[in-house]
Amino acid sequence: MRFVIDMNLTPRWAGFLLAAGHEAWHWSQVGPATATDEHICAWARSMDAVVLTNDLDFPQILAHTRESGPSVILLRGEPLTPEVRGASLRLVIENRREMIEQGAIATITWDGQIRVRVLPLGRKAE
Repeated sequence: MRFVIDMNLTPRWAGFLLAAGHEAWHWSQVGPATATDEHICAWARSMDAVVLTNDLDFPQILAHTRESGPSVILLRGEPLTPEVRGASLRLVIENRREMIEQGAIATITWDGQIRVRVLPLGRKAE
């Protein structure tokens, strides 16, 4: 699976995902720090990459555009480091892989609970 990590998360997430066998880039490696969230969404969609973020703007963009991608994994609550939140991210990738590959917004709450909504928003999960 491919990932682009938003600027609001540490670049260490890229190393974490690479070590887990995924392709991963921190946005600072591929685009300008001033890029809009819409630009990052478009780039992720073109690369078939999942956006890893803490930014609620990404789900809002997908709700407004009704696009079926890119998938977004949203980390909520502190700390936002792979050392603390990495196990929860691994569980999402393993247990919800098919949904994420098809297009979804997965939210990992501060206590590790997982919610997944398929894209485009409004479609029911099977």
